[in-house]
Amino acid sequence: MRARRIGTNVMAALFCLVWVFPVYWMVNTAFKPRGDILSPTPQFLPLNFTLDNFADALAKPGFTRDLLNSVLVTVTVVLLSIVVAFLAATALTRFRFFGRRSFLIGVLILQMVPVPALVIPLFLGLKSAHLLNNLLGLTLTYVALVLPFTIWTLRGFLHGIPVELEEAAMVDGASRARIMRSVLLPLVLPGLIATSVFAFITAWNDFLFAYVIMKDQSGYTLPVWLVSFSTSTGTDYGGLIAASTLFALPVVVFFALVQRHLVEGMTAGAVKG
Repeated sequence: MRARRIGTNVMAALFCLVWVFPVYWMVNTAFKPRGDILSPTPQFLPLNFTLDNFADALAKPGFTRDLLNSVLVTVTVVLLSIVVAFLAATALTRFRFFGRRSFLIGVLILQMVPVPALVIPLFLGLKSAHLLNNLLGLTLTYVALVLPFTIWTLRGFLHGIPVELEEAAMVDGASRARIMRSVLLPLVLPGLIATSVFAFITAWNDFLFAYVIMKDQSGYTLPVWLVSFSTSTGTDYGGLIAASTLFALPVVVFFALVQRHLVEGMTAGAVKG
């Protein structure tokens, strides 16, 4: 048994090492001078430490504007998705209505559709609604992409909350809105955090829809801004890698803040209901 536990720990350590190494290599390269970055001999430690790459990245035109666009879109997507998903999941678990089963099947089907296959239909739909080249259209696109997952996850989480708690609150005179706010919301909070992480990563990291929907540079987000480091004259690898490191930092910080609740929410949402 002891040998088996040691073997399991070694395998887990190797897996973590393989997973972490690309991230370490990106951060390591961001602090290297250009000559070391293009050197055919790998350097696992930045022998010549420099911050020039970060200075070049921050000085790149459009950084502040695209950062604000990314923050605005991402925060809006997270808030809208968790509110709509919470209301939809509550309705699916607490009420019986016509089309409920069909709606659940539709949610499952939407999760199985490859995201690139949705580009043309969403583009045509936004064009008809006059929402192309508009941050509102981009925000609604991201909300539509994350809702199937968030609804299904919160539905599984809400299934684990006893209905008797709501019945007791009704006996005490609480309204449905008060029950959702004071009873269900605190209990489903880990699930909301788990789904908010998914919504955050989807909206923050997406390049495809941001590039297709936004044609005006004033509406670009940071993933599209990263492309500006590659031009017809070449690629600024130092600036690109430094910018990628800065771009990944908010996701790491956000995940570190909520990781405990994320594990609880994902586990409960996966096994209940």
